[in-house]
Amino acid sequence: MTLQQIRYVIAVADCKSINKAAKEFYLSQPALSGAIHDLEDEIGVELFERTNRGAYVTSEGAEFLSYARQITEQYNLLEDKFINKNKREKFGVSTQHYTFAVQAFIDLISSYGMDKYEFNISETKTADVINDVKNFKSEIGILYLDDFNRSVLSKIIAENSLVYEKLFDCNVYVYLSATHPLASKDVINFMELQDYPCLAFDQGERNSFYFAEEVLSTYYYDRIIRVNDRGTMLNLMIGLNGYTLCSGIICENLNGNSYKAIKLDDKEIMSVIYIKRAGSNLSSLGSRYVELLKKYKDNVMK
Repeated sequence: MTLQQIRYVIAVADCKSINKAAKEFYLSQPALSGAIHDLEDEIGVELFERTNRGAYVTSEGAEFLSYARQITEQYNLLEDKFINKNKREKFGVSTQHYTFAVQAFIDLISSYGMDKYEFNISETKTADVINDVKNFKSEIGILYLDDFNRSVLSKIIAENSLVYEKLFDCNVYVYLSATHPLASKDVINFMELQDYPCLAFDQGERNSFYFAEEVLSTYYYDRIIRVNDRGTMLNLMIGLNGYTLCSGIICENLNGNSYKAIKLDDKEIMSVIYIKRAGSNLSSLGSRYVELLKKYKDNVMK
């Protein structure tokens, strides 16, 4: 098994086509196909199901890929450290859709500058946050735990060779437009919300209650709309008087003052956490980012 063969496998998985992957390496399709066949024969595993529509990763292939991506990422880190010594240091974050995580990222870049560093942030699905940290795409991932999802997500985090630490606890708030009919209230209960659409971030194939970004995901909502990005959610808050459930931390300099967070009449507590690879120390950028995130503990609404 060679590093180049591993790169071939990753490229085919990403392209879902041996022919398209071959073009990336300036190889013929038979040459790339042969290299992958040789690897499959060596390890005794069929990595792809080949059809006339493309090449699709098998279940055993998916497990191989999880290790393969780690190997290539670690090789890239070694190459950056000892060969490309002038290359800029990289720092990446993957997070559920939290404005405060974006604001802390902005503050980090503002304090370090971009001359010597390359930054990446991804607001994404819960499962992708975990996979991004596992596969070295991001150093840190931002999630939340509560009494409902804690045991399941804690197990998944550990199974992916990750660990987590708590940043802060907070109550649950209703996030809605400042023009919403309920915007003048000090506290809102579920009965008052039943006539308005609940907005939730779509989790794709992992759209289970445990992977929901919103607390109290098992509550029955008469009206629910799933969205893929924060901009759309904010538009639906204004256009349809929609709402979502959140930590109550508002960054007005990013989203403006057109939205409000009002305490939900419920005793549920959510813990905002960060995850990292087990056995690894945070970089200087990672440590500083965590410090910036922890500052929001003082801004948590009670």
